[in-house]
Amino acid sequence: MMTICTFNARTLASEASIEDLMVQARKIRYDVIGLTETRRHRPLNATFDTGEELFLGTCDGRGVGGVGVLVNTNE
Repeated sequence: MMTICTFNARTLASEASIEDLMVQARKIRYDVIGLTETRRHRPLNATFDTGEELFLGTCDGRGVGGVGVLVNTNE
């Protein structure tokens, strides 16, 4: 069975906010978390030592929107 979650990130523009997301995500069991309102101006693809992979798209020119996915590749 696959566990899919959603999370309104509000903003993932800074490293501190991404770290906060990772800390919160480790408190739950999930396979995929869909992220909304990431508000990033540049895309980000990151693989963490924990086996999690983060893919973030970009927002529009006004700083609105943006989506991403956090994938837990551990079994």
